[in-house]
Amino acid sequence: MCMRGKQLPPRERHFLLLTLIPVYFIAAAFVLQPAGEIFPGLLTIIREPDFLITDYFVIGGVGAAFVNAGVLTLISIGIVYFLGMEFDGHTITSACLMFGFSLFGKNLLNIWAILLGVFLYARYHKTSVSRYIYIGFYGTSLSPIITQVMQMGNLPVGLRTGLCIFTGVVIGFVLPPLSTHVHYAHKGYSLYNVGFAGGIIATVIVSLLRSFGMETESRLIWSTGHNQEYFILLSVLFIGMILFGMVTDKTSLKGYGNIWKSPGLGGTDYYKSEGGEATLINMGINGMAVMTFLMLVGGDLNGPTIGSIFTVVGFSATGKHFRNIMPVMVGVWLASKLKLWSITDPSSSLALLLSTTLAPIAGEFGVLAGVLAGFLHSSVALNVGIVYGGMNLYNNGFAGGLVAIFLVPVIQSIMDRRARAKGGISL
Repeated sequence: MCMRGKQLPPRERHFLLLTLIPVYFIAAAFVLQPAGEIFPGLLTIIREPDFLITDYFVIGGVGAAFVNAGVLTLISIGIVYFLGMEFDGHTITSACLMFGFSLFGKNLLNIWAILLGVFLYARYHKTSVSRYIYIGFYGTSLSPIITQVMQMGNLPVGLRTGLCIFTGVVIGFVLPPLSTHVHYAHKGYSLYNVGFAGGIIATVIVSLLRSFGMETESRLIWSTGHNQEYFILLSVLFIGMILFGMVTDKTSLKGYGNIWKSPGLGGTDYYKSEGGEATLINMGINGMAVMTFLMLVGGDLNGPTIGSIFTVVGFSATGKHFRNIMPVMVGVWLASKLKLWSITDPSSSLALLLSTTLAPIAGEFGVLAGVLAGFLHSSVALNVGIVYGGMNLYNNGFAGGLVAIFLVPVIQSIMDRRARAKGGISL
């Protein structure tokens, strides 16, 4: 890419390339929905409750959902750019997560109070907000709480607005220290670390709200019947990623091979270790793989599942690859054959895709451990959400953290025992 005859510096070029993802879907929005319906759809998305599971494709229309997600993603990328931060794998992950979950929970209004809390935390500790901005983006998984507080009872609008801001600031302020602390519990074996912290925060806040008589009803808004058109839309993007990565760097396949060798523990950055082109290939392959898996088991492509697919795509820059996500997904699929639910149920479809938070277990301990992790995750993910009434969009992050804390020490103890036995040492 050139500007005035000169090639853009690498940092600017990579930020610009990342913006092509939201721009692609904003353009698609005006093809998939009449332009006159998009702005009213955006207003509906902002006004509606958005706790799990709320498909913005139904609430505001597919075009409005893509515009909401695309604009929020562009804003997020812009914030990172203007903070002067270097482009890395976490830039990609945070952008893809912001896009994905803005299809079913985050909107143009409900994320800002949480980000304000993170900013105030940085000011309180007299450090740059750039140190915590990614945690802030991930922490907007709790944005349904903001929408819910805004709709509390018959309180005056001014008071509800004040409560929203206060609640969001509290969430954002406690996220950084809590996210750091819980990481030591699962040791990076669950990639959705902020989702785990968010589940704890949501449990506390929702419990407080229930103590004052505020209840949330179960919710399921889920669109069906458009698999073919969305499959084509996503396939064009993912195949384009693969081809672009292969064509622009002839050594990118070697880098992709190196990605396969990585266990993918939390903190991994494939962009830094293997380069942008190899990372892009990994993102495209993983996107095609999980989307195809979902189609093969009879799942639906809609706001929540496309958002979950983009979660996998985003974390393909920071830990996930085909070798470590497939065993976990197979474990969830096998569980559906033995348990009382179907893999095509909405919550089960999300668990299938988002169980890949446990990819490092498969990457570190092997295929059987990954299958077991997915098998356990399916049960935990389908039951923990009741604690906080769907107010944590990263429900599978909370479930994955619990599974990792439970399973990893057991696996490690068995491996240690086998190692001692091979060495002739008994317990």
